[in-house]
Amino acid sequence: PLTGEKVAVWVANFVLMGYGSGAVMSVPGHDQRDWEFAQKYSLPIKQVVQPAPDDNQECDLSVAAYTEKGLLVNSEQFNGLAFTEAFDGIAAKLEALGAGNKKVNYRLRDWGVSRQRYWGSPIPMLNLENGESVPVPVDQLPVVLPEDVQMNGVISPIKADPEWAKTEYNGQPALRETDTFDTFMESSWYYARYCSAQNQDAMLDPKQANYWLPVDQYVGGIEHAILHLLYSRFFHKLLRDEGLVNSDEPYKRLLCQGMVLADSFYREDESGKKEWFSPADVDTVKDEKGRITQAQLKADGKPVEHGGMTKMSKSKNNGIDPQHVIDLYGADTIRVFTMFAAPPEQTLEWVDSGVEGANRFIKRLWKLSQDVIDLGDVPVVDIKSLNGEQKNLRRAIHRTIAKVTDDVGRRQTFNTAVAAIMELLNNLQKAPQGTPQDNAVLREGVEAMVLLLNPIAPHMCHVLWHDLGHKNDIETAPWPKVDESALVEDEKLIIVQVNGKVRAKITVAADASQEQVQALGLAQENVQQFVENKTVRKVIYIAGKLLNIVAN
Repeated sequence: PLTGEKVAVWVANFVLMGYGSGAVMSVPGHDQRDWEFAQKYSLPIKQVVQPAPDDNQECDLSVAAYTEKGLLVNSEQFNGLAFTEAFDGIAAKLEALGAGNKKVNYRLRDWGVSRQRYWGSPIPMLNLENGESVPVPVDQLPVVLPEDVQMNGVISPIKADPEWAKTEYNGQPALRETDTFDTFMESSWYYARYCSAQNQDAMLDPKQANYWLPVDQYVGGIEHAILHLLYSRFFHKLLRDEGLVNSDEPYKRLLCQGMVLADSFYREDESGKKEWFSPADVDTVKDEKGRITQAQLKADGKPVEHGGMTKMSKSKNNGIDPQHVIDLYGADTIRVFTMFAAPPEQTLEWVDSGVEGANRFIKRLWKLSQDVIDLGDVPVVDIKSLNGEQKNLRRAIHRTIAKVTDDVGRRQTFNTAVAAIMELLNNLQKAPQGTPQDNAVLREGVEAMVLLLNPIAPHMCHVLWHDLGHKNDIETAPWPKVDESALVEDEKLIIVQVNGKVRAKITVAADASQEQVQALGLAQENVQQFVENKTVRKVIYIAGKLLNIVAN
């Protein structure tokens, strides 16, 4: 060790299930198995770690090993260091002495890509009579699976048919490899193939692949994080090493979406085996909080058990056929509901009432858009001539543009983006329609909403964009930009309280001083009657929001 002390080496039949034969580094004061060994053979136990003063932990090496991370003791210049500092300090000392260095060890297993089954790409290798294996010559690629086969459920048809495997290599008899690639093998580089899908001469065209790659956004379920995501990273590094791509990673950004949950229903037979029924085949009764209290099968009217909200799966027979819901409400409703119901990385509960709510939102947006269309031609917004109410509405429009842009582009919280559009719709529905500038601001808001919602409800937005008078398709229209000047407030609404109770609301200039706000607040008739014949003891002002007058 760094102390220069001699360390005793003990040889014993000390067996651990997870180790082979060899030397084991023993720390009897801080590993329970080593402590037990030392106790059995009366070996000295030296303490080198103790609890930090604020840990409130006991450390009695006569009773058991202390296995927590704490502060070093009996460690010379490293005494008093916590785990991380001690680790780095000892590593630096070993490196300075030339006795060791820090190294990261990765625990990865080989990817076994062969499968003893029919489906999958044939592995392009040939087995020669002398036992050698060689690649299939380029002029014989690709190796194509036979299609006139009989599946017997026991063995792969290409393994069962010795004639398919027979071929030649340089005039000598050879046998094709009858294993096929794991299906992940091909799905691990499809993103690169998409970049030059029409190339018939090679896997991909490096010029075209490097133009598009790496992929900007990977979206997949968490079940893909180990298999497809990891394998495609392996494959991409192979493509890089072969000079086909010049990037190190296939994807820039990852989003793992959550699972979709739905109600499940079942009956048990006498043996305890459960039979699961589709939610579409079950009638339910719910309480005032929407919880299912009774459920019965439509076919026979007999009760079934509610299995709770579980992940949609074949085994639970609780998948929802989207076509039925699309027939009722349209695809845009389903898209809005799934985006709004939960953050994308969390689980989503499929609730019919939520789908209906999304449909009502779409209808409200359609109605307001038709109202704007019926207004006909409206002037361009004249920023300088807007009154206070029009400025406030336009500020709400551009705040929404800023929020949705950030939610979709950076945060990827599509549910809050939809919520922001819904809030803007509420504001626009209350907006006055009368003056030319009223109509101009209203139209600006509706067009912004249509553009912002287009990635989520493209069918409706495509139609509305044309109905609003645009000749180009909405897919070619630029994303709305934030007018920073619209976000600047030149007026503030101040709540005026007397002894904590609201007595008035005043509008002041955004740069008004506390003295100006206080004078205007005290001048309000409803405020005066509550401070009359009283002494103002204190005035609390929260800039731009609240004025509270304390009087008695």
